[in-house]
Amino acid sequence: MPLLILLRHGESEWNRQNRFTGWVDVELSERGEEEARRAGELLRSFAIDLIFTSALRRAWRTAEIVRAVLGRPEIPIERTEALNERHYGQLQGLNKDEVRQRYGEEQFRLWRRSYDVAPPGGESLADTQRRVLPYYRQRIVPELLRGRNVLIVAHGNSLRALLMELEHIPAEQIPHVEIPTGVPYVYELEPETLAVRQRTIMQSHHNTVTTP
Repeated sequence: MPLLILLRHGESEWNRQNRFTGWVDVELSERGEEEARRAGELLRSFAIDLIFTSALRRAWRTAEIVRAVLGRPEIPIERTEALNERHYGQLQGLNKDEVRQRYGEEQFRLWRRSYDVAPPGGESLADTQRRVLPYYRQRIVPELLRGRNVLIVAHGNSLRALLMELEHIPAEQIPHVEIPTGVPYVYELEPETLAVRQRTIMQSHHNTVTTP
């Protein structure tokens, strides 16, 4: 039974500063590096065959740290812009609280959490999904069908786009879905259909949530 593991990168410097990051290539914070190491510890019991990440440093650096903790330097890491975070356009670099104060709570929520409203010059979640899903179906699904266990290290919105596919989450519900940094989501998939059989959220060794 193939495994698909989703992991949002560890906290970045701009996460720490509460800024819209998007495609700006910022570093992990110290806390983010620790979150990556902790994720690696949580994943020690899983035989990961391939790792896919976005082209952004905070994602592929998280993947490298996880691989090092696993003691598996031979695991290939493939980077692609298809898994990049949403491009936040003119909001990139701005403090989220300041954007909320300037434009109001409703507009802020639409830009940040809605499915089909894009910030000025940026992408909506729907736009992000239009590049994530083809890559998933064309590049990652064939590996899963071969029975290989795959880890995807990406971003809050590129992973939310993928969750909509995996868990059949409708557009009106996705604004309420939040993916924390550094927390692995482990999916056991049916071998032939890749339907989700079980999801386990590896929050800690003593606090693990499993859903059928």
